[in-house]
Amino acid sequence: MVLPGVRLGIVRSISYGLFGKPDQFVPRLRELGAGLVRVYLYWSQVEPEPGRWSFDAVDAFLEQLDGSEEVWVTVSSSSRWATRRATDFLPPSPAKDLEAYRRFVDRLVRHCGGRVRYWQCDNEPSNVGLLWAGTAAEYVAQLEVMHQAVKAADPEAVVVLGGAPFGLPESPPDGPDRQFFDILLRDGRDHFDLFDLHLYGEASRIPADIEAARGLMRAFGYEKPLVAGEYNAPWPNLYPEAISAMHAALAAAFADGGDATAGQGPDASQQTPEQAAMASLYERMASLPPQLQMFMRGCPPELEAKRHRINCREIVMRNLLALASGVRRTVCWNLAPEIPGYENHLSVMDLLFGKFALLDYEGTELSHRHPAADTFAMVAGQLTGVESVVRIGVPGRPGLYLFEVRRRGRDPLLVVWDQRDSFTGEDDPPVPFDWSWPATRATAVDAFGQAQPAQVLDGRLRLQVSATPLFVTAG
Repeated sequence: MVLPGVRLGIVRSISYGLFGKPDQFVPRLRELGAGLVRVYLYWSQVEPEPGRWSFDAVDAFLEQLDGSEEVWVTVSSSSRWATRRATDFLPPSPAKDLEAYRRFVDRLVRHCGGRVRYWQCDNEPSNVGLLWAGTAAEYVAQLEVMHQAVKAADPEAVVVLGGAPFGLPESPPDGPDRQFFDILLRDGRDHFDLFDLHLYGEASRIPADIEAARGLMRAFGYEKPLVAGEYNAPWPNLYPEAISAMHAALAAAFADGGDATAGQGPDASQQTPEQAAMASLYERMASLPPQLQMFMRGCPPELEAKRHRINCREIVMRNLLALASGVRRTVCWNLAPEIPGYENHLSVMDLLFGKFALLDYEGTELSHRHPAADTFAMVAGQLTGVESVVRIGVPGRPGLYLFEVRRRGRDPLLVVWDQRDSFTGEDDPPVPFDWSWPATRATAVDAFGQAQPAQVLDGRLRLQVSATPLFVTAG
């Protein structure tokens, strides 16, 4: 199959309507220029008891659509009665009765009446224990049933394989993640239409990671289109200094057999080892590496501002690198927190992913835009009508990333940056760059939406290039 055009999307969150009233969020997503929306729906929401159907969250979502957007639903097989592990949320697990699972998927797909383009069978199933409580073979069996049910209920719909984490292509061939996906790709080849690769690794590795993922399919004699169902950065795993400090705190908390009470204040007896580890980190925040501090709640303002700047750069870089590698759907993680006012700084997941949200609540309204939201909106606007994105090699300057973007009915666009360390690189001075330029004028704007000098002289474009991507057009 061929995916038409290019769509930049956003994931709402991991639990739409599961822990609170389903909110109105699609208008906010539309304001940011997203052309694709991804949501999670759980078996526990739709069929809370055998044969009792509830479509409150589904209908609250569908009512917000106007038909201009593509819709991607990740269907999570979490249930208190129908699956091996009884839970409303995570981890999903294999259905006790695959025929019951088939009925659930059939009813959900038919209820949506052709308005959902992409149906995904759970997410990152190789993350066994957290995002899938089953084997690879059991996932394939459930994938086959979903594929059959989706195609029977909506022949035009597309089935997406559960997302592959970014480290999969370069993981050891005999590692558990790689072995898991080898089974999925070998035995599930006829039961999905799109391969979903999540781009959370180093931005510079995105082209290689995408090609390696395609190679995994080719190893079994086929290749299907690849989409990026999640991406964002930065996060602590990209910084050795941050990971080292996190691991030391967790190791200390678990060293005493889970006794998390020592030195953790009046509520220590109520803390889990994870909470104790996080509390210890917060107690000594000022002494931690700045590469970790910037992900913590209440970090120094200068580090908060730095993380926002890095985030804005990464939004640009990851989209350009993916599109230049032939990906036609990129989906940013994520739009906003699950519910208003909720924050849990003693959660490792919050430290890892809590600051990825593009928006936040002001009261009960999703109205506060973080800087990355403005950058996403700018990228979406700049890429409207995009037909092709090509990386151009610059002789003698391997660290210079230059992309030519062709846009339908619009002037060509150049995007350029100098690849540097994501944390310290912004402190290095810009470097001169010139390029052949047919127009008499040029306008440059950076990833933060700020105008930058651009000179055209004797048919050459002249810029000062740094770690921050520049968008350059004639005008």
